[in-house]
Formats: sequence, structure tokens, C-alpha cells
Amino acid sequence: MAAGIGMRRRLRERCLAHPRRSSVGRAAVWPVLMALLVVTAPAAAVTDRAARHESARPSRTEAAVPARAPSCDPRKAGPRPSRVDGPAVERIRRRGHLVAGVDLNSYLWGSRDPQTREPSGFDIDLVRAIARDILGPRATVRFVSMPPSQRIARLQSRQVDVIVRTMSITCERLTEVAFSSVYFETGHQLLVPDGSPVKGFDAGLRGRKICLSKGSSAADLLRRSGTGATAVETASHLDCLVELQQSKVDAILTHATLAAGLAAQDPTLRLVGPRLDTALYGVALNKGDTDLVRRVNAILEDYRKGGARSPWQTSYDKWLAPTLGAAPSGPPPAAYAG
Repeated sequence: MAAGIGMRRRLRERCLAHPRRSSVGRAAVWPVLMALLVVTAPAAAVTDRAARHESARPSRTEAAVPARAPSCDPRKAGPRPSRVDGPAVERIRRRGHLVAGVDLNSYLWGSRDPQTREPSGFDIDLVRAIARDILGPRATVRFVSMPPSQRIARLQSRQVDVIVRTMSITCERLTEVAFSSVYFETGHQLLVPDGSPVKGFDAGLRGRKICLSKGSSAADLLRRSGTGATAVETASHLDCLVELQQSKVDAILTHATLAAGLAAQDPTLRLVGPRLDTALYGVALNKGDTDLVRRVNAILEDYRKGGARSPWQTSYDKWLAPTLGAAPSGPPPAAYAG
């Protein structure tokens, strides 16, 4: 582990000395460095020591396929919106701040602004909208950065109030946590270096190493694929970027939205093949906090309203449009259980 941490420190030092050159021979930009240098900031964000140790060394696993949850419709996972205050909302108000689980290693979605050192990105904008609605215009947020593998446990133990971390709604996860209505739609795709022989998610992956985030839905997708590829699991897709740049893996399997952010940071990488599935992002919450789930759904109703001037569209245009292109259909429509 010490060797892995030392390697990461040397990579950071070289990036500081040559900010326009990757330490492993590929381009890297400042947001990557800022993500690697995430530190604790008072009343603004909290990083997780366990996450740093977990990201120091990737684990290579061939885990069993998890049992599937009963049939469900992820698009209609949450209850209808309501602003009736309940115990979960009152708990946040008594505390005086919202505690949000996020990812501060995802360029465009959640990372630190290099000038202000404040968390910023598409998911961060949504967190701040939730906080303002519950706590008022001067709301304070405590951001807790965590790897995908810790999201559900942190939520179940109420270490965080909400998780807004490019987390897809699945039938399996719905047995463990609650979700809001869908706020973004994407799908998995492969990211490879220029010149890679990998052309798509097919038999050409046999014997190759594919990097993915531990605890992510990509792990289940790869295990079920029958491609014969080996999963290399790390704490986050940013660690997968380092693995790919050092030629320790052949490709990264992640959501196309996250892969596009990595490609924006390293122009020697490219997406290959079509999107493999549909992933629906939702705000994750504790299953017992029904009033908070309803409140977040009400907040999302307002967040989507306004067409080209809606908060959702404004945030998309700022963070995602330059990489993903325009979103002519706007945010996904809301649907509810019952």
C-alpha cells in the first residue's frame, strides 16, 4: 500500500512540474490533479480516509453473480412528491446543515474548483438545490466524498442524508435504499486508448483486463456478459484512469457520462462501441426517510421546470453540454410508484 501511495504522490509531483503533460505520457488537465488532491475543508467537504486507502491498490476479483431482486420498474421507484415535513426533514433542520454523499473525483459531475476549492459540478448543483429548499437560501452542506462500494452502507447507517453520486437506480439497490425520481439517463460504454485493438463489448475482450469501480453496476454487467474479460476493481473510475494510463488494464467500463469526463481530461482516450444499457440516475436515500424522499421528488419537479431556463438545463449547459452535446429533450420526465 505504501508503494501505491508513493507512486500516486510522484504522479502528482510530476503533474505540478508539467501541468500540460501526463506523467505517464498522456495529456492530463488540472481537474484531474485537483481530484487527486482532495482534502478536508471546514464546513464544505469531508473526504474519507478509508476511501483513500482503498484506492491505493486495485483488487482483482471474480465475485459471484448477485441474486436479482423481485421485478420492479426503476423509472417508477419513488413515491409522489410532497412538501409535508416529517421526521427526516426535521432532523436536517435541527442539525442546521445537509449531509450529502458525493463523488469529488468526477470531472464535470463532482470535483473541486481549482480556484475556490469548493465542490462543483452537475451533481453538486443538485445537492445545493436540495439544501436550499429545506434550509433556506443560505443553506450549508457537508459534502462527504466516498467510493461506490460505501454508498449503501453509509446511507443505511444515516451517516449521510442523501447520496447524489451518479448512482443508478436498480431493482437490487431498491431492496436496500430508496430513490428519488430519475434526474439523468445514460448507459455503460467502454473507454480505451487510441490504437487499442478493443472495438466493442464482444468476444474481443476475452483475456483482457477491464477496469471498473468496486460496487458499481458495471461489475454486474461485466460478470453477466460472457465476454471472458477479467474485472479489475478499484475505488473509483479516476483510479481506473491511472490504471489505463499505466497500461495495467485494457479498457475502462463505466457510464458514458463519466467516460466522457475522463476523455475530456485525457484526449488520447476514446469511447468505443454503442451504449450497452440504460442507466437511470436518482438521488438515493434511507428507506425509512419517506418524507425526505417525497420532499426530494418535489424539489426535482421544480428543478426540471422552465424548459431552457430550468435549473436542470442551466446546470447541464454549464457542465455537460460542451462534452456530451445539447440535450434537446431536456431532463427525463418524472414517474412515480402508484
